[in-house]
Amino acid sequence: MKAVVMNHTGDVDALAYVMQPDPVAGPGQVLVQIAVAGVNFMDIGVRQGMAWNEMPNPKILGVEGAGRVLAVGAGVEGFEMGQRVAWVYAPGSYAQKIAIPAASLVPIPDAIDDKTAAAVMMQGLTASHFATDFYSTQPGDIAFVHAAAGGLGLLLTQIIKLRGGKVIGRVSSSDKVAVAKAAGADHVIVDTVGNFVDKARELSGGDGVHVVFDGSGPSTFQGSLDVLRRSGTFCWYGPVLGSPGPIEIMSLPKSIKLGYAVFFDHIYTPALLRAHSARLFDWIMEGKLKVHIGGEYPLADAARAHADMESRATVGKLLLIL
Repeated sequence: MKAVVMNHTGDVDALAYVMQPDPVAGPGQVLVQIAVAGVNFMDIGVRQGMAWNEMPNPKILGVEGAGRVLAVGAGVEGFEMGQRVAWVYAPGSYAQKIAIPAASLVPIPDAIDDKTAAAVMMQGLTASHFATDFYSTQPGDIAFVHAAAGGLGLLLTQIIKLRGGKVIGRVSSSDKVAVAKAAGADHVIVDTVGNFVDKARELSGGDGVHVVFDGSGPSTFQGSLDVLRRSGTFCWYGPVLGSPGPIEIMSLPKSIKLGYAVFFDHIYTPALLRAHSARLFDWIMEGKLKVHIGGEYPLADAARAHADMESRATVGKLLLIL
């Protein structure tokens, strides 16, 4: 089979499109013919040496996708040949085939196409965690969403709106304003240097926002603190862009609550994975959640997809089409 591997830690030139042995479904696993693989900042982090360092190179990148069952291993129940399935974390997803633990798979409803299914798994489950578990959005809450035109930001905005909240989004360029507003953002601030606090506080009536979702790296950390109201919640995520460094807890202002949100805490059992995925699929089928696919690339062009994502010029979800 064809796959995209990283041969060493580094820039996009570390990636190569190569032949690899076909995987085989072992006990408890399902062999899947991949149709679509999702591109995530996690993949860039792996390529840059921030994760998976215990795995020898060359290694196949990618963790998310959708496809069709080719075979089931011993002891697997609930999946059959030809069934369409999706997953959120299965290392080795930049490939034509993958053997995945059955517990990591979810069935795709007939009304959901492969591209949509692959595009909503990682970022949809992450957004669901942020806006329902990590911070239980209530009607009237005001949220500040960084990177509001990205794949995660667009889904997060919609889920906050579904729960009755209001959204102030931040985007990096004026050409991203329309897509953020189309997702439901009540206000959109264009900013690249971290000068968003005064405007956001003004838009929130002077008190600040109830919750801020920040995956934009250390450059926005102080601004996100400043934009919160008393007893507000700071949801920090996205380690690829770096950490804000050590934090003196007694320096945190306004009795805020600060936490590092990890989406695995939303889906820590197979039952939760399938329940939360099914809710996302239901919202899509009901027209309540729209998935914005911002770029489609052949598998061989994974390096270009990485470069485009790193440029911060893209909107929505990037996909590799096999």
